[in-house]
Amino acid sequence: MILLTGGTGLLGSHLLLDLVKSGRKVRAIKRATSNTEMVRRIFSYYVPDPDELAGKIEWVDADLMDFGAIEDALEGVTEIYHAGAVVSFYPKDHKMMLKVNIEGTANLVNLAIENRVSKFCYVSSVATLGRAENNDVSTEETYWVPSKKNSVYGISKYGAEREIWRGMEEGLNAVIINPSVILGPGFWQDNSGLFRLVWEGLKYYTRGVNGYVDARDISRAMVGLMDGNHFGQRFICSADNLTYQDFFALIAKYMGKPAPSVNVPPAMTSVAWRVEAVRAFFTGSKPEVTREMATTTSQVYAYSSEKLCRTLGFRFRPVEESIREICAIYLDEVTRNA
Repeated sequence: MILLTGGTGLLGSHLLLDLVKSGRKVRAIKRATSNTEMVRRIFSYYVPDPDELAGKIEWVDADLMDFGAIEDALEGVTEIYHAGAVVSFYPKDHKMMLKVNIEGTANLVNLAIENRVSKFCYVSSVATLGRAENNDVSTEETYWVPSKKNSVYGISKYGAEREIWRGMEEGLNAVIINPSVILGPGFWQDNSGLFRLVWEGLKYYTRGVNGYVDARDISRAMVGLMDGNHFGQRFICSADNLTYQDFFALIAKYMGKPAPSVNVPPAMTSVAWRVEAVRAFFTGSKPEVTREMATTTSQVYAYSSEKLCRTLGFRFRPVEESIREICAIYLDEVTRNA
């Protein structure tokens, strides 16, 4: 039996599809308030029988902070895919995110060791890597350096990753995968929101650079690493590095929209997040731009997946192909909902 955390998220839903298609028994934990309909919806993008496959998933209500509930969920489990995490760049969520991502992972590691789970795959992030000097590419050997430029999300994932390394020292067969920006359809209000923003007429871009990877490729890499017993290591999973300008231009191309054409320099982003902070304070709403967002999108972050490709003989989907397919799904949904 396989246990998956984060099954209702963008990556988790794609991983669930791969696991159930291969005939594996899967138990997925979710919060009591979570809706599994999005999982069936993600399945429908790729297979003709989404209801049949979604029906093969055993769902269990549990929270990573509830030690007893997680212990019950681990009954009969031999493998764990830990993709569950809080992702937020909003200051009010920081304390909760640090607690859940680090302590929740520690709980899962402790119970995995106690229950003699044979395999464990942790979804970390490239945010836990150090930043290469002179705008060079980061690798698995580019180690974390404390910095004001590190996001609280990155700090939370770094702390969680340390719990995985600690588990390895205590005998846990674990592997860590570090994806870059995850691309996939369906979650148009959050993970897939950049596609929606371009459709709605996004005009601005920054000079930053980041890595991008299709959710299907991350899922395929995770299963390959687990099946190949590549434990005690971490692997960057990133298909290509693009400027934000080029990334948005590709989305605009396949959306049939004008590409964002106004460059926002770092000085302007620093003003924008301060203005948004004031607006959000008085309106009680979430700011559209936060300090962390402004900092991240102005930086050059590039990554190499050479280790993953060499280890698994892995080949990524081209980012443009992923963008084209996601845009097609978005446009189809816009047409059907018009």
